[in-house]
Amino acid sequence: MTNRAKSFLITGVVYIVALVVAIAAAYQFIDAHQWLVILTGHLFATLVVFVSSRIYKNSSLYDPFWSVAPIPIAIYIALWPESSEINLEKVILILIPVMYWALRLTINWMRDWDGLEHEDFRYIDLKAKPFAFLIDLFGIHIYPTLQVNLSLFPIYYALSVSTNEVGILLYLASLFTVLAVTLELVADEQMRKFRSNVSNKGKTMRQGLWSYSRHPNYLGEILFWWGLYFMTISIDINYWYLFICPLIMNLMFSLITCQMMDNRSLERRPDYADYMKSTRQLIIWRSN
Repeated sequence: MTNRAKSFLITGVVYIVALVVAIAAAYQFIDAHQWLVILTGHLFATLVVFVSSRIYKNSSLYDPFWSVAPIPIAIYIALWPESSEINLEKVILILIPVMYWALRLTINWMRDWDGLEHEDFRYIDLKAKPFAFLIDLFGIHIYPTLQVNLSLFPIYYALSVSTNEVGILLYLASLFTVLAVTLELVADEQMRKFRSNVSNKGKTMRQGLWSYSRHPNYLGEILFWWGLYFMTISIDINYWYLFICPLIMNLMFSLITCQMMDNRSLERRPDYADYMKSTRQLIIWRSN
């Protein structure tokens, strides 16, 4: 068995254990608010992954958790809604973009991950700072879990609480969300093709969507989370105040993730500074 295959096997076992632990922990609060039940399971699953990442000395073991964990959460609130009313049309329109996003991102991770021998540079940099254990626990594992949990919160109202009928706006919001994921897909495939050419090593990607935006893949990710919000308010505008959920995700990418990637590229690519001058961080539009 290759090291990469062994890494995938270990990851699969860890995530199965995490799911079992999550269900057992959540069941202890089964009579509480449904989202508290979900949050409990989400956090306990995170702790399982965290312990495993410490054992294998690689926090990248957490990476697929971002896209894998929302799958059972979305299915749970769709099939066991608090309202006890299942609107199949609504379930399909909301779950299709969510599952499309989750599967696409997970497959993308599987294609690019080199195995437990490789760890994301951002994690390495963060753990090089003082209080590495706490940064690993709260900064690399628990914070992203809470971020995803909060950003998923709108679909709790859409799938589990609201009993409103489906209208054309939900169809449009669902389509918007699917297109956001497709934007991620196209951007990632363009980058993968660029990197597959050895002559491009050390060069900055300036083709396709990347000629207009430095991070079109992250733009698609951000728009996906806004899409969840749009689907919710398309069902019931009274949940308008939930805009805070995708907004916080938006700020995390624009203020933290994109900045870290830009700084990394500035260190590694001599032409990246010029690229930054002519290309916007996220919005697909030329700066000059």
